[in-house]
Amino acid sequence: MRKKKIKLEDLSQIDAKEEKGKPTTLDQIWGDSGLNKYGTMDFEEYKSRINFMNRTDIQAHAVQIGILPTDNHQMLVSRLEREFLRHVGSYCAPSDIKTKNTKMPKEVRKILAEGR
Repeated sequence: MRKKKIKLEDLSQIDAKEEKGKPTTLDQIWGDSGLNKYGTMDFEEYKSRINFMNRTDIQAHAVQIGILPTDNHQMLVSRLEREFLRHVGSYCAPSDIKTKNTKMPKEVRKILAEGR
């Protein structure tokens, strides 16, 4: 039995798809990209920027972001990283995924209706 040769045009890419999310705030609708607060949307870049700051600079940055600075350096850095990820997450809300409306057989509907 001979295998059917797959053409390159018939293949589709399913990994590393960059999907633009839907805007979640009015600022995003008007064109805000989220760079004003942190200067970047890349976590690794922000993390390296924090690693090069001294304690005074990190505390000043925390106050600028709106976080109460603490004396524990590791705790403050982890809090800044969490807040950064929360900020980036608010700008990357997933878009609505439309599901296909499939017709189910009566037996399947009956089984699913038992859980009500």
